[in-house]
Amino acid sequence: MRPPLRAVAMLAAAAALVTGCSSGNDWSRPHPKPSAVGALGPGFIDPSARPAPESTVTPQPGSWAGVHPSKDYRVVLLTMGDDRPTKSLVTAVEEWADDEHVDLRTVVPDAHNPVASIVKALEMSPDLIVSAGNDLIDPLALVTPSHLSQNFLVVGAELAEPTHNVTAVDWSGASFRGEGLGMSSTYDPDSFTGERCAAAIRAGVAAVLNDLTGIVIWLDQLPPA
Repeated sequence: MRPPLRAVAMLAAAAALVTGCSSGNDWSRPHPKPSAVGALGPGFIDPSARPAPESTVTPQPGSWAGVHPSKDYRVVLLTMGDDRPTKSLVTAVEEWADDEHVDLRTVVPDAHNPVASIVKALEMSPDLIVSAGNDLIDPLALVTPSHLSQNFLVVGAELAEPTHNVTAVDWSGASFRGEGLGMSSTYDPDSFTGERCAAAIRAGVAAVLNDLTGIVIWLDQLPPA
């Protein structure tokens, strides 16, 4: 028998480190639904056909650059792992949040109970939960299908069978999918450059803000420097 969600969340408080930055607003108060400021550029998707769930889209480089979140966008960064790719993703998310004046809070799970930490993030009622780190993929696969009203964005990896609320940004050097599938033969930690990680968070958020969720955004190509 599963314990009640609130009971699990109380356990999560002891299992996760929560830090905050940006405005420090009281998240217990409601705020306007977030929206996209600006528009997707040509080539992000085929304008004549909305991408099907679980499909992969390959946007034109930089076609996401004109999209920004509306004021007081509430984001939880869920991150686990000390490897260099994960650290690069975390840095990119933090820099994006600072540039866009996003209200960002970070949950660092206890490796022994990552599911409880995901529940802690859910209890915070953010507009978006961003996941960075391969160790979170299998725990997310357990939790996300039961919380379809919460948007998740996975950067640098993807879920094997995502529901419509889970969007991923991936590329040839990443593409870890969990569920015992092992690491992709093309996995390359050196592909997690600052430029690619920055593109991942920006392209992913642009998709979510435009209700293009449940898809994989493939970023093998990047804008010219």
